[in-house]
Amino acid sequence: MNSTILLITFLVYTILLFAIAFLTSRKADNNSYFTGNRKSNWFLVAYGMIGASLSGVSFMSVPGNVFNEKFYYLPMLIGMIGGYAIIAGVLVPLYYKMNLTSIYTYLDKRFGNYSYKTGASFFIISRLLGATVRTFLVVFVLFNFVLEPLHIPFWVAAVIFVLLAILYTMKGGVKTIIWTDMIQTSFMIIAVVVSLIFICRGMNWNFSDMVSNIHASNYSNIFDTDWASKTNWVKRFLSGLVIPIAMTGLDQAMMQKNLSCKNIHESQKNIMTSIGMMIVMNILFLALGAVLAIFVQSHPDLLALATTSAGKVEADKIFPIVAFNLKPIVGVIFFVGLISAAYPTCANAITSLTTSTCIDIVGMEKRNWDDKKKKQVRQIVNIIMAVLFVLLIIAFNILKNDAVINMVYTIASYTYGPLLGLFMFGILTKKQIADKAVPYVCVLSPVICYFLQTMVFDFGFALIVVCALLTFAGLAMFVKKPSEA
Repeated sequence: MNSTILLITFLVYTILLFAIAFLTSRKADNNSYFTGNRKSNWFLVAYGMIGASLSGVSFMSVPGNVFNEKFYYLPMLIGMIGGYAIIAGVLVPLYYKMNLTSIYTYLDKRFGNYSYKTGASFFIISRLLGATVRTFLVVFVLFNFVLEPLHIPFWVAAVIFVLLAILYTMKGGVKTIIWTDMIQTSFMIIAVVVSLIFICRGMNWNFSDMVSNIHASNYSNIFDTDWASKTNWVKRFLSGLVIPIAMTGLDQAMMQKNLSCKNIHESQKNIMTSIGMMIVMNILFLALGAVLAIFVQSHPDLLALATTSAGKVEADKIFPIVAFNLKPIVGVIFFVGLISAAYPTCANAITSLTTSTCIDIVGMEKRNWDDKKKKQVRQIVNIIMAVLFVLLIIAFNILKNDAVINMVYTIASYTYGPLLGLFMFGILTKKQIADKAVPYVCVLSPVICYFLQTMVFDFGFALIVVCALLTFAGLAMFVKKPSEA
């Protein structure tokens, strides 16, 4: 695939995003940046959330991982329906009732300042690590297929991508992101469908042939019944139930857009519509993954390109290798789909991290600053987050040793688990706790989980459930007596 064509594609797509950003950020103020002035159309938010939730990780890792893990991802998707129902039925009404800009303000009102700062800090760590892993995957492809042939270093690729993401959201924030997410979701869907069509044509399959061949292959296995396996279907279902609550319902980046809807009911419609569309999209990813796996099995030369010297197939490389070795149009469409999935991840994360840092850590809403001062502080925090993004992307390039989809959920287990346990305790009980003990409990829980995971039992993605329950149990040890409350 000609790297010049891909570079031109990248530049044209980026110009399109900046044009949208310009149109949507006119007359934007701090309220536009943080909440979209609470005037966002619920369906646009729901549709755009597909791209924001799936990201470049899903675009490459979910299809690629079918080669190693078959359709074992599907039970997790089924569990997600229950998770999103809890978000819509419990969390959204709570956030609207309290009129929150940052969802972690709830912890301040429920438990106190230490709990508030702990929750916000865990979100910042979670989002930084999770979003940079997702962004790394796209920068990795951008570097390998576009910039490395032009002798441009990896760190430069990271700087370019993050800089562009921060520039197109710096003024409009959430208001801009909702519209760009919609455009990018559309491109991602088109890319998956067109890739499926061309790869099937390469094997002389029609739609019926594709379905029958996937069904006949062992890649279509859904339920892993081995209890010791990290892909066991019960573990995947439980993690699917819990992970959305943590990674969407307790995530400022995702809820910031939901809270920009006009009212509770529109936000709830947005939540349930988005999970329906995401399940359909993920089934498409899995179908694409099975087709890719069958295709590379019949093309040993392509499979060799995705295989390390140790004989391990790198799942994240399968889709780009196939796309870039078919017709040029497939490579271009794949590349557009990838950057469409990646830009929202990076932009959403930097925007939400800026929001949480400004409101939860700096305390902007409590300070008597004028709009000019608030804007200056917000932009400084914006730049700091972008620098951290670049540094972490470079670090992941050095450390990468697993399919990125697995890395994302492993990180989420350790970082979102304590956050989930803290919110669970606040919502499910009416008890007060010793506020100063909360940071210690939330730090100790993932440490214990790490030792359990490495020395006792592989919980797989369900590790987040264990971490949340440990946090909940730890908080219960510091319940105040009625006389102390």
